[in-house]
Amino acid sequence: MTIVCTGSIAYDYLMSFPGYFRDHILPDRLDTISLSFLVDSMVKQRGGTAPNIAYTLALLGESPMVVGTAGEDFEDYRKFLDQHGVDTTFIKSIPGKFTASFFANTDMANAQIASFYTGAMADAGSVSLRDIPRKRAELVTISPNDPNAMRQYCEECQELGIPYLYDPSQQIVRVDPDDIRIGVLGCESLFVNDYEYQLLQKHTGLSHSTIMEKVKFLVVTLGADGALVYAKENEYKIPVIPTGSIIDPTGVGDAFRGGFIRGYRLGLDWLTCGQMGSLAAAYCLEQRGTQNHCYTPQEFVERYRTNFDDMGVLDALL
Repeated sequence: MTIVCTGSIAYDYLMSFPGYFRDHILPDRLDTISLSFLVDSMVKQRGGTAPNIAYTLALLGESPMVVGTAGEDFEDYRKFLDQHGVDTTFIKSIPGKFTASFFANTDMANAQIASFYTGAMADAGSVSLRDIPRKRAELVTISPNDPNAMRQYCEECQELGIPYLYDPSQQIVRVDPDDIRIGVLGCESLFVNDYEYQLLQKHTGLSHSTIMEKVKFLVVTLGADGALVYAKENEYKIPVIPTGSIIDPTGVGDAFRGGFIRGYRLGLDWLTCGQMGSLAAAYCLEQRGTQNHCYTPQEFVERYRTNFDDMGVLDALL
C-alpha cells in the first residue's frame, strides 16, 4: 500500500534582473509595450506539486508514487526521483512536448514577471488511477494540475473507493466551481491556505460548517502564523518552527503537506501531524528550490524534539 501523489510536474526557471522593472515601463504606452530584460543569473529547479509532496514523504521513510505527465526533457528528473525513493512508474512522458515550466524574472524590488507553460501537464488526464493496481493505492493526493485531470481523479477516487486529500490551492481560480464542490464533498481531507479557503467558500457556496460535516479533517495554512487543523469539533493551532535562515518560500506548502501526511499515515494525533508538517516546511524554507533540502528520519526526529514533546511517538519513524 502506498500514497499516490497527483498534481503538476514542472521545472522552475528562476531569473534575476539587476534593476527595477518600473524604470522601464511607460504608463502612457502600455498598449504597445515591448520589453526585453537582460538577466544576470538563471537557475533551473525541479518542481511541481506532486513530486514536491512525494519528495518529503520519501525523506520521511515513505515510498510514494507520483502519477502524472511530463515531457521529453523529463528523464534526468525521473532519475532523481527514482534515486530518492519516489516511484515514477506512472509518470507518462508525452512525445513532442516539454515538461510544464514556470519562468520567473525577479527584479531588485522582488517584483516579478512570470509565465507558466502548461506543456505535458495538459495531458495529465491520459493517466488514469484505474491503471494502478487497486491494492497499491491507500491514499491519493489531488493537488493543482490540469483542471480536467483534477476532476477526473476526484471522480475515479470516489468510484474506486479510494480516500483522497483534496488540495485545489492555486487552481481554485481556474477550476469550475461545480468541480471544486464535487472534490470537496467527496474528499477525506481538504488542504488550503487561508486566502484560498475564503475563495473556495465564495466560489462554491459551501460554508465552513457544511465542509466540516463532510471531511474527516481540514488544514488551513497561515504562512508565518503557522496553520490550523480542524478535526470534528476540535481546532488545533500549529506554530511555525524557528529557522536558521529564510532563503526561499517556494514549495514550503508542499513540504508541509508531506510532513503532515507522513504523520497521518503513522496514525499519530492531529497536533503531532501538524507539527511534523511545520518542521518539514522549515527545512524547505532554509534552501533555495523545492527539493534541495535533505535530512534523515533520525535528524528530523532530533530537531522535532528540540521544539516539541512527542511523548516518544516519533520513534515510529526510526
